[in-house]
Amino acid sequence: MKIAMFTNNYKPYIGGVPISIEHLAEALRKRGHQVYVFAPSYEGQVEEPYVIRYPSFPITIVGAPVPNILTKLFIKKVKELQIDVIHVHHPAIVGNVALEIKRKLDIPVVFTYHTRYEEYLHYIAGLEKVEEHTGLLEKYLRYFCNRCDMLVAPTPGIREYLLQKKLQTPIAVLPTGIPAENFLPEQKKAEQIRQQYLGEADFLFCTVSRLAKEKNLYFQLEGLACLKRLLKKEGKTFCHMMIGGGPEKKELTRRIQELGLTENVFLLGNVDNAEIKNYQAASELFLFTSKSETQGIVLLEAMAVSNPVIAVEASGVRDVIKNGENGYLTEEDSYQWARKIAEVLKDAEQKEVMREGARKTAELYAEDTVAKRAEQCYAEVCERNLEEENRVSISQRYVV
Repeated sequence: MKIAMFTNNYKPYIGGVPISIEHLAEALRKRGHQVYVFAPSYEGQVEEPYVIRYPSFPITIVGAPVPNILTKLFIKKVKELQIDVIHVHHPAIVGNVALEIKRKLDIPVVFTYHTRYEEYLHYIAGLEKVEEHTGLLEKYLRYFCNRCDMLVAPTPGIREYLLQKKLQTPIAVLPTGIPAENFLPEQKKAEQIRQQYLGEADFLFCTVSRLAKEKNLYFQLEGLACLKRLLKKEGKTFCHMMIGGGPEKKELTRRIQELGLTENVFLLGNVDNAEIKNYQAASELFLFTSKSETQGIVLLEAMAVSNPVIAVEASGVRDVIKNGENGYLTEEDSYQWARKIAEVLKDAEQKEVMREGARKTAELYAEDTVAKRAEQCYAEVCERNLEEENRVSISQRYVV
């Protein structure tokens, strides 16, 4: 099968969507499919086979350059490559191009609902107009989704969220697959990282997140300040690695200072994706406070190296985290969140149970298993499209 992935952002931009696309494309190629990624151009990009770059403007939104879509370029390449199905990963810009190609070339379109888009409106609208824009966004998303041939939800929870919208398009669940190498951290590197960042502290934690408002990192810092006070009573302390870059770095740095966490929290910036598993393996726990995730790929990546997760109750994460089995979910209360971390750190036996449970959870999301399900989705939309073509063809024979 020949598959085209359309995206508004891709490597070297770091984010959940590029990671998801890369994992799925590689897994499908291993199964013998031809997968092409249509991605915007960036400074410092590395040319790769099967990645087709299109122009982008020298401005950014959420840290990513804005695509400069040339529909004719897309149509020409899609024809040339004889694409069977388009898998689009954003509802706007490349999403519009995907629907135009569907209309002109009759190629089925699958759309993954990666993001709770309303959580990102503050990037394009003043806060006082967010409510007004939310209504417009809902109308557009309904329009877009109803014109796709299949919707993909990363988790059952997001499928339920989409079902409530009473959309006309079939919805499948297809999580992001975890590559085999993610289950194999380099222990020597992990130990070096632990020595470097643990110092004289007793515990080391990790978070992987874009430094952005919707990731709820200010709450996380407040929770860590609570945790510092709780552990101080027992003569214990911790260090915490925040991996990722983003627009809130300056403000987060200021807040770290205000909360007296400069010796506890380290903003490490972007780390090569292949190395992140070693940082996670160096840690006792993976901490997560975002409420805007549809899946939370980084949770599963942490679990692949047997790292339990302490997170805030929210859509997406509740589909992955099971209390006491592979981590814990708490309410969005900084003291409650901090207290749960402290409790887990005290109970070595329970932590070991969760380490094993985390690994077992990640194994359910192995990339080959996910790729097989993707194959079924593509085959289904292609078959339906062919049946529709045949119905139209037969009906036209009887048109006088």
